[in-house]
Amino acid sequence: MSDMQEATAAPQSLSTKDDAAKTNALIAYGLMVVGLFTGIFWIIGAIWAMVKKGEAQGTIFEDHYSNIIKTFWWGLGLSILGFILAFVVVGYFILLAVWIWSIYKVIKGLAKITSNKAYNS
Repeated sequence: MSDMQEATAAPQSLSTKDDAAKTNALIAYGLMVVGLFTGIFWIIGAIWAMVKKGEAQGTIFEDHYSNIIKTFWWGLGLSILGFILAFVVVGYFILLAVWIWSIYKVIKGLAKITSNKAYNS
């Protein structure tokens, strides 16, 4: 095997700060996955990400926190709009679209973070 293949085959080692940032982001993603079905854990996951975001500055996982927080706020805002418009039926379509979009964003984030990649890589 060439040196280049060996270098890419070796697992990427993380610093202590990177490892802590990854763990906290995984906790937030996990809470948000549960929150897709319960609601309250969605809020707890977002708050966890907001609190821990400062500790993740300068790590490769920093943008995962931005993803979690943006997904929460956009999802909340669009869900409120969906609830308001539910009386004219279109709101139900908005709520369904927000739920599917949220699932996509969380799964994409989980796939990237478990591969030790930044969200926007």
